[in-house]
Amino acid sequence: MPAVEPKSPVELRYFAVITGGLMLCFGEPLFELLRFAARNDLYSYIPLIPMVSFYLVWTRRKQLPPPSRPARKLAALFFAGGLAVIGGGWLAGRYRPFATENHLALTTSAFLLLFAGVGCLFFGKNTLRAIAFPMGLLIFMVPFPEFVRRDIETLLQYGSAAVASGLFMLSGMPVYHDGLIFRLPGFNLEVAPECSGIRSTLVLFITSLLAGHLFLRQPWKRAVLALAVIPLALLRNGFRIFVIGQLCVRVGPEMIDSPVHRHGGPLFFILSLMPLFLLLFCFRKSERRIKPSPPQTPEISYAKT
Repeated sequence: MPAVEPKSPVELRYFAVITGGLMLCFGEPLFELLRFAARNDLYSYIPLIPMVSFYLVWTRRKQLPPPSRPARKLAALFFAGGLAVIGGGWLAGRYRPFATENHLALTTSAFLLLFAGVGCLFFGKNTLRAIAFPMGLLIFMVPFPEFVRRDIETLLQYGSAAVASGLFMLSGMPVYHDGLIFRLPGFNLEVAPECSGIRSTLVLFITSLLAGHLFLRQPWKRAVLALAVIPLALLRNGFRIFVIGQLCVRVGPEMIDSPVHRHGGPLFFILSLMPLFLLLFCFRKSERRIKPSPPQTPEISYAKT
């Protein structure tokens, strides 16, 4: 097989030009995505995602493997997927208009699939494997479809309510728990969708993925760190409901409008960061104790002459 020549600056410029053209083609939906993220607290992190991905690639550009043959078959799959999303969305939109979240989820998914196809046209499999995490991180640019967001909110609502019910019982406070409603002494409390903590949970999940990628080597530890976000989110939200309920009973019902309820999200988010970073520290420390085995020098035998 002939040696593969390194990529020239001209080819890299072609990649930049095609990527720029793709962004121009999707200029309207991408601008709409930025406007939507600026107005919606849940997706306010979206403009940061491409910056983080670019930073991860840029800081490790000198460690990237040598250029190799482009993954053109993989590029074809990505292009086919992107065109299929565009075509399917166009056909479905003719019969029923999309909600804003659903429309942006389709157009952003199509853009990312086509962008991945462009990358495969210019980079080999080794390079793509090296930048797989920054590329995969771009999936968080895609807003949740409406039904997915509602299902996640419902899951977090009921899970947090179950945790809060257990905390109330442990504290000895008489409480009647029915789904999302708590009947406390002299006060009724309902866990609304706004109290699901979906935004802080999503930000915490992205943070755990980044921390695992940057500081951990073993894939199973990265997975455990990311999955630990789910129980941490339920514990955080449940504890917040418990604290607000206790304040409303022991201080007064007016505490439902206190800063603890209205603006206490960042404080409880920081509290949930502490056990996550503690788990990261333990995993990091355990990996430092594992010293890589020294390379073995092959034995060389000399034939007698």
